[in-house]
Parts: sequence; C-alpha cells; structure tokens
Amino acid sequence: MKTARDNAEKIKEISGANPQKCMKCGKCSATCPAFNEMDIKPHQFVSYVAEENIDALMQSETLWKCLSCFACVERCPRDVKPGKLIDAARQMVVRQRGADYLKAEEIPELLDPELPQQLLVSAFRRYKR
Repeated sequence: MKTARDNAEKIKEISGANPQKCMKCGKCSATCPAFNEMDIKPHQFVSYVAEENIDALMQSETLWKCLSCFACVERCPRDVKPGKLIDAARQMVVRQRGADYLKAEEIPELLDPELPQQLLVSAFRRYKR
C-alpha cells in the first residue's frame, strides 16, 4: 500500500511541479475561474501536497471542479504550477479507480465529428504517463 509520502512524490513527478517554492501569495486562487466551486482552493492544494496531506486531496471536489485552464500556472510568480498538481492528483484517482493509460490504438474509437481534436490530444498527453 502506498503511503501519503509516496503519493505526494508521484503527484510531484507527474506534474513536474515543486510545491515547496510556493510563497502563499494566493494569485493562483485569485485568477481561478472555478474558485467558488472548489472545496480546496489552488493555493491550498499546493500546501496539501507540500504537507503530504494527500488523502484529503484525493477526496476533494476540487479535482473535478478544476477546469485545467492553467490560468493559475500562468499567474504564479514562483512557477509552482498549481493546476498541474491538481491534474496529477486527478490522474492518480482515475488510475486507482481502474482506468489507466490512453493508448494510441484506442483513439480511433473515440473519434467523433463533434469532438474537439484538442481534447483527444490533451487526453493522450495526460494519460500516457
């Protein structure tokens, strides 16, 4: 069974982010369009990862409320990448629930004339890790 430390390290690995660089200015949360919908705000999410409080994150509504617009990533003066941390935690939950990686051969089954191509590229990028 993975420990909170193992899960925190996996989130950091997937995201490529360093939550220790956060100076808690709140600019990430201030720019977030989904801020009012989140139970753990982006700046708080960074702190939870840094403190290895991963269980709370994995049960958070924030995982599903984050739009992955990365406005928080652009706004962060320390390049902490809060949105990427949230995205990485979301990926871990999806994988723990039995979903795994999106394989290239699965993409033709997903094609739909109404589906934005960027969605497929984004999904492939996220779920190939």
